[in-house]
Amino acid sequence: MLTINKLINKNRLSNQSMMLLLIIMLASMLVLTGCDSGASDSTTDTTEVSSSTDTDTDTDTDTDTDTDTDTDTDTDTDTEVDDADFEATDWTDETHSKDVDPNFDEVFSDTEVKRFDIVVTEERWESMLDNMTELYGEFGRGSSSSLSDTEDPIFVPAEVFYNDTQWYRVGIRFKGNSSLQTSWQQGILKLAFKLDFDEYEDDYPQIKNQRFYGFKKFSLKNNYNDESMLREKVAADVFKDAGLAVSHTGFYTLYVDHGDEPEYFGLYTLVEEVDDTVIDTQFSSDDGNLYKPEDDGAMFVEGSFNQDDFEKKTNEDDEDWSDIEALFSALHDDTYTSDPATWRTNLEAVFDVDVFLKYLAVNGIIQNWDTYGIMPHNYYLYNDPDTSKLTWIPWDNNEALQDGNQGGALALDFSDLNSSSWPLISKLYADDVYREQYNEYILEVISDAFETNKMQANYNAYSALVAPYATTEISGYTFLESTSDFYNAVDELLEHAEDRATAVDKYLDTQ
Repeated sequence: MLTINKLINKNRLSNQSMMLLLIIMLASMLVLTGCDSGASDSTTDTTEVSSSTDTDTDTDTDTDTDTDTDTDTDTDTDTEVDDADFEATDWTDETHSKDVDPNFDEVFSDTEVKRFDIVVTEERWESMLDNMTELYGEFGRGSSSSLSDTEDPIFVPAEVFYNDTQWYRVGIRFKGNSSLQTSWQQGILKLAFKLDFDEYEDDYPQIKNQRFYGFKKFSLKNNYNDESMLREKVAADVFKDAGLAVSHTGFYTLYVDHGDEPEYFGLYTLVEEVDDTVIDTQFSSDDGNLYKPEDDGAMFVEGSFNQDDFEKKTNEDDEDWSDIEALFSALHDDTYTSDPATWRTNLEAVFDVDVFLKYLAVNGIIQNWDTYGIMPHNYYLYNDPDTSKLTWIPWDNNEALQDGNQGGALALDFSDLNSSSWPLISKLYADDVYREQYNEYILEVISDAFETNKMQANYNAYSALVAPYATTEISGYTFLESTSDFYNAVDELLEHAEDRATAVDKYLDTQ
């Protein structure tokens, strides 16, 4: 017989079972919640593997060439992050913030050799070297005559010091292609670097939008194949003095501490990145399309347009290359022969012909074989928002100021140009109006930006400035076999300035 007491006891047992079940479920939920909370804490000491990509509002999938070509778009930035617990005690708005204008006077000097120190953990340095071995083989072994078609070297975080101030967890990697491969296989550790100051901002929230005096990134060029170590800077100076948009440059010594003590890596040239501050400060806006042309399409042969050969450095999500296609169409339009005036009008509507002709004049006088006309790379095209015209921007000038390779730099009259392969030059120079304008720029540049006495004075000043650093480079970290190599190379530049004035005189006499 079921009594009231038995029913109460039965209900009590049932309630106790339910309570026990609820306690178990609640405990399980707390455990799961606690685990998830710990995993999401980016400032804990837990080691995690993360892939760092720049989420800055400034889009940064950049490609750069350095006598050759290297692309950042496929760069591996996977790295172990176990050092996220720190305070950026040296951070100031002036030195580290994105909210200041780039300080060109501080970063790029014509009268001072500045110094960078890079401090990277031994483990991360070894990972960089191991990656180079995977890409190019054992260090100091082999000299492949063919260029390895490889991905870019990996980024790792490192500390950068300048004037006793620290920049935190800066992304560093080796840069270059043929120059990088050759230096590595020759056993020379004076390698070029790419520096990106907020590459790892996702892994280290403390460095969100970190800048170096307003600059996000630089190329730190190793002056490969230039025993004077002046060409990159001097060529950029000439383009700048001629009134063309071009990267700022400056001399820096580099010391790297990768576990023991700082090692002198040599004299470098710091180069401003086009897709960082060049278009932002030398044009009214950086909203236009910026392209880094490369390979066959970059020659502008009729019918050769290929989107892949015109990598976008800005507005990457906009699948529109109509401005490049418009240049192809205007250049190869039938009016070139049937109605030259109309052809010029249509071409000038989409392409800044005036800038290109001045570029040709400067490039022809200084001599640079490693660019358009011989090699399909080492220039940018920017669609200037003010004019809606594609504008030519030179890049990578360490091979300039010499006759060079690949048959040598082009003659001023382009008599040695393969006309069918380089129509931007051949068609414009064949046009009477444009050839006259080009000739005027030749005279203007040789009279001012590349005037012989001015150039020789610059060479003497710069060589005196860098000589103490260039001639004390260490074996294994230099392309010099002796200090006399440096002085001989400077003498060649002094002679080159005179030779180019003579070449211009001879050319203009025939016009």
